[in-house]
Amino acid sequence: MTTSDPIFEPGPIARSSAVRVTLLAPIARFSLRARAADLPALGKALDLDLPQTIGDQARAGTTGVLCLGPDEWHILAAETDAAGLASACAAIYDAAPHSLTDISDREVSVLIEGPAASELLTLGCPRDIDRIAPGRGCRTVMDGVTVLLRRDAPDRFRLDIWRSFAPHVIDLLRNGCAELAIGS
Repeated sequence: MTTSDPIFEPGPIARSSAVRVTLLAPIARFSLRARAADLPALGKALDLDLPQTIGDQARAGTTGVLCLGPDEWHILAAETDAAGLASACAAIYDAAPHSLTDISDREVSVLIEGPAASELLTLGCPRDIDRIAPGRGCRTVMDGVTVLLRRDAPDRFRLDIWRSFAPHVIDLLRNGCAELAIGS
């Protein structure tokens, strides 16, 4: 279970008329590595079809999965579902060998939303944000820091940041939000 650190209290980080930045509550996170032949069994254990195209996402209930590579997935779930998810995968390990690693404490998530959300992200991300379609995600960098970026809607993004780099990225987003407020 994720422990609370005062610097990472969920809630608003920055807000302007064009964009809002919010630190999200802790969730369960897993890194899954598996062979293609074992995906059907793992999908059944997770109760969803694992996406097989890099950048695609799948969702069932409180569980969301992002395909990061040909044999790598990032899983998000409610903290209350973490033990069941791990047990379900452990139960099929002999038939479908895989690596499921709990990385819940490694990252924090930031929600970026509003009409200038994509503009805020361009302040530190070299990707063409507009080319990331809603419902897709990717591993990228934010001011030199590796992050996972998910686009949930045209004006709504989630950024998963390693906890050790989060203060830097959060400060960048806070400053960017202030700059956008001045310009509007």
